[in-house]
Amino acid sequence: MGYLTTDKKKITAKTFVDMKQAGEKITMLTAYDYTTASIIDTAGIDGILIGDSASNVMAGNANTIPITIEQMIYHARSVARACRHCLVLCDMPFGSYQISREDGIRNALRIIKESGADAVKMEGGAEIADTVKGIIDAGIPVMGHLGLTPQSINKFGGYGLRAKEKAEADKLISDAKILDEAGVFGITLEKVPAKLAEEVTKEVKAATIGIGAGSHTDGQVLVYADALGMTQGFKPKFLRHFADMNKCMSEGVQEYIKTVKENTFPNESESY
Repeated sequence: MGYLTTDKKKITAKTFVDMKQAGEKITMLTAYDYTTASIIDTAGIDGILIGDSASNVMAGNANTIPITIEQMIYHARSVARACRHCLVLCDMPFGSYQISREDGIRNALRIIKESGADAVKMEGGAEIADTVKGIIDAGIPVMGHLGLTPQSINKFGGYGLRAKEKAEADKLISDAKILDEAGVFGITLEKVPAKLAEEVTKEVKAATIGIGAGSHTDGQVLVYADALGMTQGFKPKFLRHFADMNKCMSEGVQEYIKTVKENTFPNESESY
């Protein structure tokens, strides 16, 4: 394959916008490692997000704030190596773009160069619009993120529903339009009223991806460990379990323990 050849089957940032225009729903899940990403990509997902939720899911932190850009690049590189079909989108972690426009552009370039991801995602609206535009002008597709923005958890004081009141809802709509004008290809809407998410979806050219934002967004995203039933004790209203991997894996481990204890594994056919 020549270096200027394009794989027509590979989903890109432009594909997301095309899907919105065609009325085709967009599917996304998170992933943080090669093996999981390979399974999700092969299953036919449209996009994989290397979320800063890796801070919680992979490292056991209470929130997303501690994860570093080096750790995000490590996870994104692992995922990108596995994906042949889907868009690979990497979160810019807390502290990697809030200091200055130049710092944000530099860190976005680093993420793309060192990980092989296709695009980056950033939390915030008008206050980061200039940085967003700079990153896009540098040739990197950007997805915005409005509503509940976990990197601002210390400011919000919790993970409750956002934009319930008119003032915050009006700002969210304004921020979405500003991001849209800056050139984002998508906007994640997290934990906002469904009617507000529907209004934003109609107002912007960018594809909207909901998580706890109702069914009228252009697509949906969930953390894979939540969607596949690996995590226990976490069941917000917007989450549906599409498998029970916790039960499946627990039973598999118990069966492994049993066969080793009984000396029935490995058997003769499994020995050299």
